Parts: sequence; C-alpha cells; structure tokens
Amino acid sequence: MKLFADILIIVVALESLFIMLLEMFGTQTKLARNVFNLKQKYLLQKEARISMANQGLYNGFLGVSILLIRYYSPTKIIFPGLMLFIGFIVIAAIFGSLTANKKIIFSQGLPSILTLIVVFLAYR
Repeated sequence: MKLFADILIIVVALESLFIMLLEMFGTQTKLARNVFNLKQKYLLQKEARISMANQGLYNGFLGVSILLIRYYSPTKIIFPGLMLFIGFIVIAAIFGSLTANKKIIFSQGLPSILTLIVVFLAYR
C-alpha cells in the first residue's frame, strides 16, 4: 500500500510542479491556453502574467513541500505533513472548480483526493 501511496504522492507533486512551470514560464504557449482554458489576449496582459506567475509559485511550493515531507522528513511528521499539503491541493481544486474551471476537479482534484485517501490508509 505504501508503494502505491508513494507513486500517487509523486504524481501529485509532479503535477503541481508542472502547473508551476506552465503558470510561471509557459503562459504564452498553446498548451497553457488549452490547460487553463484562457484566451491568448488575456494571457498577453502583464497583470495576467504576473497573477499566473504568483499562482505558479504557490503550486511549486506545494509540489516541493510534498516531496520534502515524504522523502526528507522524520517519520513522525510524514503522515500529518502529507495530509496537510495534499489537503491544500484538494481544497484549491474544489475552489478552482467552483470559481474558474469545472475541469479542475478532475485534472487536479481527483488525483489529489485519491492520494489523500491512499496516504490515509497507508500511513495512519
């Protein structure tokens, strides 16, 4: 079960890091427009690029935090740390799906919810 949890943990962390890269450095790409369902005209605005870069920074913090907690932390804080940071992603996905794009609950929410459940079962 822990192996399955670790695979999901890596997937969620890498997804957060991928989102960070798109939001911070790839806003002008077709991939970013498709992933975020945003128009190029919007993404050309300086304010939009700054806002996206800030969001990306937070996604990067989450991805790195998840990896650090799982692989470089004392055993006693792995479970609460993973529950906290993966929980943040679940909450962000729910909020994002309600306010920005319904697809977020599937693309970011579903993997993080599944990971939260498996981590709970594997590490509690």
